[in-house]
Amino acid sequence: MATQAQEPFNPGIPMKREWGTALLALRRLLSNGDDTEQVFRIMRALNGDVTQKNYRKLLTVPGGGKLAYRRLELAERLSDRTWIDGFAEGTVGATYRAFLDATGYSAKGLEQVSMNAIGVEAFNIEHPYAWMGRRERDIHDLWHVLTGYKADEHLGEACLVAFSYAQTGGLGWAFIAAGAALKSIRITGKLDFIRAVREGYRNGKKAGWLHGEDYEALLAEPLESVRRRLNIAEPKAYRVAQASLAAAGLTGI
Repeated sequence: MATQAQEPFNPGIPMKREWGTALLALRRLLSNGDDTEQVFRIMRALNGDVTQKNYRKLLTVPGGGKLAYRRLELAERLSDRTWIDGFAEGTVGATYRAFLDATGYSAKGLEQVSMNAIGVEAFNIEHPYAWMGRRERDIHDLWHVLTGYKADEHLGEACLVAFSYAQTGGLGWAFIAAGAALKSIRITGKLDFIRAVREGYRNGKKAGWLHGEDYEALLAEPLESVRRRLNIAEPKAYRVAQASLAAAGLTGI
């Protein structure tokens, strides 16, 4: 009996790591932390088939198959301000609302940045792996809320990308974290920044797998309860580094 060939999937993501592309993008990112398009270029250059692996893992965790079957587009859901405004104080949703108001960020804004960096075609493919890639993108700001790492230009983002590397295995995240940490040593001569980034990685390894969460339901849960349930540790070294950098007037490194 003839067997059906496995459906190929090639959204233009290079399986061979493109170190030159990644290094150029990292230099641009470190010189301008607001140039978030470079993050997506680094991910594309270094992450290879990580998204595919995480999608297959999603199918093995409780409730993961249901999430994959529903294929909720989180950028759309998280852009529903009426829904976001309905969450009670103390919930993940209310904290995310405060995050949006404080930063001016939005799920749709992040979506646009990604498309500017990589192209609409790469994200709009009708394929489960492409959906997983969009999901990975859209939960980034929710992870800021869950972990306690602020969306500042360098320290908070560096800690979160280290956390993300531990969670996803995406080498692009580690590349950004290492670059930010080395820049901090060159400027400050101190190790507080590196300790905070290492803590982010350790916290990511210890925590439950955040990719497997139903984020529609999670936003309605109390934030502290979610952190306990997912074993997300308090970012102590991060706060020490925050204070140290602030005291030295180096919050913008």
